[in-house]
This record gives sequence, C-alpha cells and structure tokens, in this order.
Amino acid sequence: MSLEYILTISCLDQRGIVHRVSGFLAEHGCNIIDSAQFGDAESRLFFMRVHFVVEEAGVADSALRERLAALGASMGMDWQLHDARVKPRVMLLVSKIGHCLNDLLFRYKSGLLPVEIPAIVSNHMDFYQLAASYNIPFHHLPLAAGASEAMKMAQENKVRELMDSQQIDLVVLARYMQILSPSLCEALRGKAINIHHSFLPSFKGARPYAQAHQRGVKLIGATAHFVTGELDEGPIIEQDVERVDHAMSAETLAAIGRDVECVVLARAVKWFVEHRIVQNGLKTVVFK
Repeated sequence: MSLEYILTISCLDQRGIVHRVSGFLAEHGCNIIDSAQFGDAESRLFFMRVHFVVEEAGVADSALRERLAALGASMGMDWQLHDARVKPRVMLLVSKIGHCLNDLLFRYKSGLLPVEIPAIVSNHMDFYQLAASYNIPFHHLPLAAGASEAMKMAQENKVRELMDSQQIDLVVLARYMQILSPSLCEALRGKAINIHHSFLPSFKGARPYAQAHQRGVKLIGATAHFVTGELDEGPIIEQDVERVDHAMSAETLAAIGRDVECVVLARAVKWFVEHRIVQNGLKTVVFK
C-alpha cells in the first residue's frame, strides 16, 4: 500500500520554494495529487499545501521525515507532514444548544466529515441520548452558575485529562457556553475552533438575534475562528451570511442563524482535518 501525505509549509518568501519542494518529492518517488500556494506581500511569508503519494517502494516514513527536516532547515521552513490516511480525533464540547452538535454528528456518521469522535463533553445532560445514538461516550462535567475559580479549574482539568487520554487533535466548541481559562486557551492554541453566532464583529452578549432584530439588520451570519485568550478575537477561519428583512421575527432570524452556524462550523472543521488551514499571524490562509 502506498503512503499518502499532506505537507503544509510556511516560511519567508524566497525564490525557488516550489521548485525545491516539488523536486524533493520527485527525488523520493512521490507523485503530487494537488498543490496550492500563496505569497503574502504584507507579511512576506509564503504558504504551501501539497497532497502527494509515495509511489516508489522502499521510501520509509522515517526517512522521508528526516530528509524533509533537512530541507526545511535549509530554507527556514515551518512544516508539518500529515498521514492523509489517518482521521484526526475530534472532541466536541456543547452546552444546552444542540444544532451544531447534531449537524456535526450527522456529517460524521454520513462520512462527509473524515474524523473520529471519541468523546462529547458537556456541562449539562441534555444531549447524552444523542451521543448514545451515535455510540459516542458522553462526559458530563457539570459547572454550576457562579462556580468558584477553583471549581472551574477542576472542571477544566478533567477536560484536559480527556484530551490527553483520547489523544485529541482538535477541540470543537459546538455552542459550548463557557469561557475557557487563559491557560487552557494557550494549551489549545491552533487546536480549538469556536462558532460565534454573528458575523464578527457584531452583537455580543446575551440574545444576539433579539438585538439584531431590534436594530433592523439586513444581514445575519456566523463566524468560525480559532480559540484564543481574547474572547471571540481569534484568527477567523470561515464566515457566511444570509439576507433577512423587516418582516421576519426574532425567532425566524434565530432559526436562519442556526442554519448558518451549522454550515460555517462544518466547513471550518472539515478544512482543519484536511490540513487546509495555516495561521498567518492574526489571520489564516485557507487552501480550499
């Protein structure tokens, strides 16, 4: 069976990057399936994603990585080599609003989302039966309103233990309505995606759709972004909007918004697990 990989690269822009990388792959018996690249004139960084297979017998994974490391060092590359046959392990966090959770589980079960989901975590019991219907372990980690910092940290430590024991590659906040501590955000840097119920920046806080309705908005949307210690300020991965009008109630806006949230979050998760996202400072490069 041939080896199949996805290589992502970022480095200072310089002449000959594509030539050096493609030449390296050819020398090691690799055939490129698809390739995409982008040079950012502002940051002067170059980004590349290459999907390839090793067609020549005798090229071992360890040898490929060792020689790639030498190439990366010579060009100052930040690179990652992913086995394309391995499905990333994703942990879903949810509270009491379940449309994003339900959508992701359906896509997973239908084979539309190439992941493994070894755990669903919630601070409420609302979706334990939904998790059971997909035969996925449900972990109830309650956190009472007004909980002390010590209680919050104890609950977060249990989340960390699950991440470690289940070897989680990505954490998805599928409408998980708890603010993560700065230390957990740092531990999850580049490995956690949140869905925000607005086209950021927009109406924040409680009842965003009611606020939008009161202001007579004409567009509503959703934003998927990486989690950072700055609330809802992480690098944006995907956004989408739907046009609305004065005749729609706040409930109708909320229903439309839920649909947008599901689609936006699913796209962001799919792009992550397909290794299409590379961070570029406060922004992202997404090879679609």
